[in-house]
Amino acid sequence: MPTVTHDYTARIAWTGNRGEGTRSYRGYDRTWSIVTPGKAEIACSNDPLLGGDPARPNPEDLLLASLSSCHMLWYLHLAAKAGIVVHEYRDDPLGVGETGPRGEGRFLSAVLRPEIRVDPGADLAAADALHGEVHHYCFIARSVNFPVSVEARYIEG
Repeated sequence: MPTVTHDYTARIAWTGNRGEGTRSYRGYDRTWSIVTPGKAEIACSNDPLLGGDPARPNPEDLLLASLSSCHMLWYLHLAAKAGIVVHEYRDDPLGVGETGPRGEGRFLSAVLRPEIRVDPGADLAAADALHGEVHHYCFIARSVNFPVSVEARYIEG
């Protein structure tokens, strides 16, 4: 099968100008909106450690949520193909980051920690093995440059 390219677009618009622009470092808000054509606007802010609004998602939140969501969607797809019936999927992922001496940041790793409710009697070893297959498909997991591990828990019922 030939390789197919995909285009993704979004508009990022800074909303934090208090009237003086960036005249002073503390004179503006670290807020913006994400607008994707035909979809709801997302109001965002910087990480609270860097002066952002803790009530709004920040880039690090969004990256971790994207990674977890992509993994979940591919997991559900592969589970359906494998005949493993999933009734519920929740994840509480953990991203570990670091900030260097100049303020530069990066993710060191991420751990996805899904709790997955499957049919009673499901083959849990087969269900667990699907996580390793997801990495072959997920755009986000295939694009990040830090290790991603999975610590899944299964509930039958």
